[in-house]
Amino acid sequence: MSFRSALLSLLLLPCASLAVIAAEPDAVELPAKENFQLFLLVGQSNMAGRGKVAPQDKEANPRVLTLNKQGEWVPAVDPIHFDKSIAGVGLGRTFGLEIAKANPDVTIGLIPCAVGGTPIEHWVPGAYDPPTKTHPYDDMLPRAKKALESGTLCGILWHQGEGDANPTRSKAYEKNLTELVDRLRKELDVPDAPFILGQLGQFEGRPWTESTHAVDKAQRHYAETHDNALFVSSDGLNHKGDNVHFDAASYRELGKRYAKAYLEMPQPKSASK
Repeated sequence: MSFRSALLSLLLLPCASLAVIAAEPDAVELPAKENFQLFLLVGQSNMAGRGKVAPQDKEANPRVLTLNKQGEWVPAVDPIHFDKSIAGVGLGRTFGLEIAKANPDVTIGLIPCAVGGTPIEHWVPGAYDPPTKTHPYDDMLPRAKKALESGTLCGILWHQGEGDANPTRSKAYEKNLTELVDRLRKELDVPDAPFILGQLGQFEGRPWTESTHAVDKAQRHYAETHDNALFVSSDGLNHKGDNVHFDAASYRELGKRYAKAYLEMPQPKSASK
């Protein structure tokens, strides 16, 4: 072997080593099933998140994981959703960090399944969402069931309603919401799993209509009249400049509010096996 060939071989070795090292952070070791607390994230774009990603959102925590598009558990760094190319900072990652902080003996697993722009009627078996060419409910269910092989579902986080703030859909919102929660709990075998829903954005540039108020009233009423259900306020939160989506700081705050609601409510009587 010539000197040049030998030198070239030596130069190539560190590159290969670096490739292995670079891949290692994504390799995670899962805890025992009882110590792996899972949370399902469902709804539309304000659950998926559209906030601008900052360096702090890319900091991995070994005890906060997410199920990626390929069905693999990886560190939860934003964006964790993949419904659209504009996915960014959402509330899920901060929620996970807060729950992990409060429970140092467990690992948190997030199951992102939100789809931007979807009305609640697209969250039923067989429903198709033309803009995203997806079946939101049917795509979510196998992901959630696959995740349950590794952990225990401890809660369902929902943020949705903008797609139903019209005269027709708003009238059926509470009925559809009740059926959705009952169906999720039954199909995932979590009859007492906490269901936490967040309030729609309250932005001056987009005043609420009668239909928006109707959706808000339905969400509040559901939380008030059903066990293991909580409503999280969006008071004081800001939008990113479009009068529709929260900004990154508001998503992080919303995640903290979801976490506070979860931590302060009585724990479910039973969980998935």
